[in-house]
Amino acid sequence: MERRIQKLTVCLVFSAAVGLCTAQTPSVVEHIRIPLWAEADAYPGLAEAQDTAGGIYDYPVKRLKTIAPFLINGMVNGWNFVYTPSDKLRGVEEYFEFSDIQPLGGAADDISYSSPWMQDGKITCWVEFTRTPQMIRNYGLWASISHPVISGKGYGKIEDGFDGITDAAKEAVKEAVRGYFRGRIKNKPKEIDGKVLIRNQPAIGIDAGRYMVQLDFFLETDRILSYSQY
Repeated sequence: MERRIQKLTVCLVFSAAVGLCTAQTPSVVEHIRIPLWAEADAYPGLAEAQDTAGGIYDYPVKRLKTIAPFLINGMVNGWNFVYTPSDKLRGVEEYFEFSDIQPLGGAADDISYSSPWMQDGKITCWVEFTRTPQMIRNYGLWASISHPVISGKGYGKIEDGFDGITDAAKEAVKEAVRGYFRGRIKNKPKEIDGKVLIRNQPAIGIDAGRYMVQLDFFLETDRILSYSQY
């Protein structure tokens, strides 16, 4: 792991010097290959911004190696969710939570980072991960016609660092789930439980000073609990 971090840091230094930029086609099925970016400098309010002992690219390398496993796990294993729509008549506030279906675990060590380049104050690199045969079969099951496709967009605070990315992803899942069921369930349910799997390339950007994450998912509904059920 440490060797890979050092290798990526060396590549970043080289790429910044020569202005490296590559255009290649992303993939997500057998061999995941997606571009990810991180700010070259930490937000002034973050603890990382106060660290003057680190190397010039330590912050973006650390950020990329935190974001990548989070998103790869959403593409490989997926996320559970629990959603309670708001209901003013019943005095119920909206509630949403999501979590890993299962941790990526040691498979995170198989994520590789290549061909980094710097542009507009950001370090971007290709993040690659090869699915195991079981992971490929799992994706095929998710991609079956029985799982509808949903999409959502979420936002998070830049000053929250990595938590801003996860907050934006959580909101993207919530918006996708809420939008899908809003047009399909006449009476508001008490709770909806299910799972989602990121189906293609995640999109992460900055919009109006906030992180913006846009994701497409396969949806699996486990349970819809109505207020008439006990």
